[in-house]
Amino acid sequence: MARTAVFFHAHPDDEALLTAGTMAMLAAEGHRVVLVVATAGERGLADLPHGDELAEARTAELYESAAVLGVARVVLLGYGDSGLSESGGGGADRPENAFMDADIEEAAQRLATVLKEEQADLLTIYDPAGGYGHPDHVQVYRVGGRAAVIAGTPILLEATVNRDPLLRALRLAQRVHRFPPEFDMRSFELAYSPGDVITHRVNVRKYAKSKRASMSAHATQASGGGGERTLGVMLRVPGPLYRLVFGTEWYVRRDLPPGTRLKHPFDPAPGEPV
Repeated sequence: MARTAVFFHAHPDDEALLTAGTMAMLAAEGHRVVLVVATAGERGLADLPHGDELAEARTAELYESAAVLGVARVVLLGYGDSGLSESGGGGADRPENAFMDADIEEAAQRLATVLKEEQADLLTIYDPAGGYGHPDHVQVYRVGGRAAVIAGTPILLEATVNRDPLLRALRLAQRVHRFPPEFDMRSFELAYSPGDVITHRVNVRKYAKSKRASMSAHATQASGGGGERTLGVMLRVPGPLYRLVFGTEWYVRRDLPPGTRLKHPFDPAPGEPV
């Protein structure tokens, strides 16, 4: 039976990094996939362009990514990109309509309208930390959780990363590599989600090409701020290793008991035993 999944993200390219494989998989299985993005990412790091031109470029990249993944509908909520200052906030120069400052109830109603129109069976948001703490990501968690309640969306998944292997890799790297002085391991100890709370480990290796193409669509985000960025580094990973490293996507479903280990985002259906 075909169902509808709505993926809620903060900025263009977030879908490529966290949920692209799952989106491509569900679309290939015949489900309807809808992508909702809170901002146009106009304050993201990029060499060129900037401001409104960057917003236009990133919006075009978003639609290119969506087409690659088989997305049926893209919705932009129209909030301003809050940016990310060194202190973790949006900075004093953030726009008046910055998403991090949006009224949660008002923003949730906007998203709930989409959920109701689509009769969504599933909504993805982020974990409470917003992944790595970006204020717009934290707001996605707050707004999305409330919208699911308003719309009565039965399945709510938090897109995340298993931080346990990430921490192990970083600690190992510290033994052989000197990180810059500003590197703070403690920030990674609080980022994303520990493995024992993750309920869904979705194997998306079959859709690695689509995921990589989704990342490639976001060309403005491959570099910026004086150097290569995370997305650019990811795109340089060779194919076989890429499938291994990026072949799993992780989710947390809070209404399931601890220790649950599932492989598909629609499992289990509401009311069904785990």
